[in-house]
Amino acid sequence: MASKTNPFTFLQQVRSETSKVTWPTRRETMISTAMVFIMAGLAATFFFLADMAMGWAIGLILNVGL
Repeated sequence: MASKTNPFTFLQQVRSETSKVTWPTRRETMISTAMVFIMAGLAATFFFLADMAMGWAIGLILNVGL
């Protein structure tokens, strides 16, 4: 069960813990953001090509493809 803590004490503890966090630099944030966009693009391309290939293969198997 949660202990009952004074809201002021709670906010002091939150502030204390937040000061311990090592925040990323602006450069690290920009690099991480760029990597997320690049990896999302690569994943989208991969799944698009995989979907097209499987659709083509199923079309051949069912004789309704090209």
